[in-house]
Amino acid sequence: MKANIEVICYKYKPLKDGTLPLMLRVTKDRKRKYVSLGLSLHEKFWDFEKGKLKRNCPNKEQIERLIAAKTAEYNDLIVEMTAQQREYTVETLVSHFHNQVRCATVVELYDKLIDDMKRGGKLGNAGVYKYSRTSLLKFTGQRLQIPFSDIDAVWLRRYENWLRTSGCGDTTISQLFRTLRSVFNKAVELQLVKRDYYPFDVYKVSKFDTRTKKRAITKEDVRKVIALDLSQGYPSERLARDIFVFSYFGAGINFADIALLKYGNVRDGRVQYVRKKTGKPINFLLTEEMRNIIAKYQQQGQTWTRGLF
Repeated sequence: MKANIEVICYKYKPLKDGTLPLMLRVTKDRKRKYVSLGLSLHEKFWDFEKGKLKRNCPNKEQIERLIAAKTAEYNDLIVEMTAQQREYTVETLVSHFHNQVRCATVVELYDKLIDDMKRGGKLGNAGVYKYSRTSLLKFTGQRLQIPFSDIDAVWLRRYENWLRTSGCGDTTISQLFRTLRSVFNKAVELQLVKRDYYPFDVYKVSKFDTRTKKRAITKEDVRKVIALDLSQGYPSERLARDIFVFSYFGAGINFADIALLKYGNVRDGRVQYVRKKTGKPINFLLTEEMRNIIAKYQQQGQTWTRGLF
């Protein structure tokens, strides 16, 4: 017997917000399995007799496209298995998709990627993706439950115009679009959307001018910072100045890398370390000014085994 696929509004288990989940009901050999579509709505928007959305349902066309796409996935698999004369049950049919990453909408994939990054300890990347998701939610009026196929070049241009109206510059816009492009690439990789719908071949993210005007203080200003008398100031002010001076004489070493320095990083009169951001090995001469800073914090009870600062 061929499996049967139906879309139902599951009224037996309402969600906390009072809405009802939309489900696929897969039936074969008198056995049933229910698969969540990741969507829910109020029962007043569902025609229970006809088993479809009512005309007044918000975002009706988008929801119908999602339902059609999900139903097509199952029907295509059924046709494939039937053509290959493979035996299958409702359990094997549903598990085929359950074992894959199935995120029907843009916001669902964002949520999954952010969650994966957090669990993997990549909090910085998670923050970037969360910022992008928040921006998209504001642009769409909290209506980001859309398939990736809805995002085309026209949609992207409207998003760009909205960002500019909101006061965003090219650097911020570039970051937001590069993040969105990365999520779209992941959707293509996971086969959540066909490569034919890829909009970034037409809409080029590289067009944004993200060049930052170079800024630098003069050597005289640096000398003033070094010579500044902070003996009556707060310890945090002296620490900030010392870190700046250490970085200045240390070939511009990043503040995060300074915080990770240990005694073992000093060898043969040079500081040798691996940059945290790029993984590139770096080494530079340990100057007298830097030695004085190290000695200063050693006298205060700081040890290299716990870090320099």
